[in-house]
Amino acid sequence: MATFITRLDQAGGGLRLAVKDLIDIQGVPTTAGSKAVADRAIPALADAPCLAGARAAGAVIVGKTNLNELAYGASGLNEHFGTPVNPLDPDLLPGGSSSGSAVAVGAGDADVAYGSDTGGSIRVPAAYCGVAGLKTTHGRVPLAGVWPLAPSLDTVGPMARDVAGLVAGMALLEPGFAVSADSAVTLGRVRATGEAQDPAIEAALDEALARGGISVAELELDGWADALTAVYTIMAAEAAISDGTLMADPLSRAGLGAGVRDRLAQAAQVTGEDEEVARQFQREWQATFDRLFQAAQLLVLPTVPFFAPPVSTGAKEPHTRLTAPVNLAGLPALALPVPAPGSRLPASLQLIGPAGSEELILATGAVLEAAAGYRQP
Repeated sequence: MATFITRLDQAGGGLRLAVKDLIDIQGVPTTAGSKAVADRAIPALADAPCLAGARAAGAVIVGKTNLNELAYGASGLNEHFGTPVNPLDPDLLPGGSSSGSAVAVGAGDADVAYGSDTGGSIRVPAAYCGVAGLKTTHGRVPLAGVWPLAPSLDTVGPMARDVAGLVAGMALLEPGFAVSADSAVTLGRVRATGEAQDPAIEAALDEALARGGISVAELELDGWADALTAVYTIMAAEAAISDGTLMADPLSRAGLGAGVRDRLAQAAQVTGEDEEVARQFQREWQATFDRLFQAAQLLVLPTVPFFAPPVSTGAKEPHTRLTAPVNLAGLPALALPVPAPGSRLPASLQLIGPAGSEELILATGAVLEAAAGYRQP
């Protein structure tokens, strides 16, 4: 049961939808994966607005899925409700924070799952569990009724086994959604660097792009280290506010997991000056992407520069090194599994576009998916 915090065995023949337990469902408590929240949670009085399309379409909500506590982590571990089991290998991390959503679709318990993504929380678990996930443009999907982590970075988006499932998920989030008639004709290939990089991941992406038949240009994107500093600073500053009442109340504070409690204590140390420096860099970072999109319609790089680590490594790996900077820019991004020759695990290709380009991203993702030929076990 670690995948679901709450199972909702509702009858019906519609699309099966799992919902991350940050999102309010009328009549069901929202726990945010936290005992401190669950102990005082009451049934939600109304659905979050992002569920309106799913209700209108007759989707069957099968349950609320587990996550990193308060969505403040990317490993997928949860000490209160158990850690969802990676469908590719139970000894590997499922990734987070939307761990239960990725596992639900990967294991076939749902056709589509909703997750949230503040620094990679849809894309990282999609990569580790071999499924597809879409981080939407910041502000495209309403966040009312969604437990906040960092509101200026938070997004809600779909997860599914393939691109077709993501399109169906977007049509629930945004009735009338349809992919672009044409895919991108130019892609900008950005290389991952750093000690954690696995060359097999880069090789897998190059093979997938070669099969896709889309023109690819090598592009350089400098400033990743500064972008990580900026996005984590902003995230911490806002998380300290979002979860400040939990830290201020002694009983709630005691109910938090040690890791999250420590992170929130550190987050409270971020100064206004630190945050202003980070937001100034954010504006420069967004301008950098604007320039790159003049050279290519979409950008390609790994979702995570290594394969899913063992559960025993815990939260030690830099899971969001290549995803969080995309949140800083507020841009949409697709995590797409592709075969990794010589590996039993897939790699994950990250496709990034300008604000509001989800239709083009998914149309292009469908082309790359068909050409790469990855099939979930």
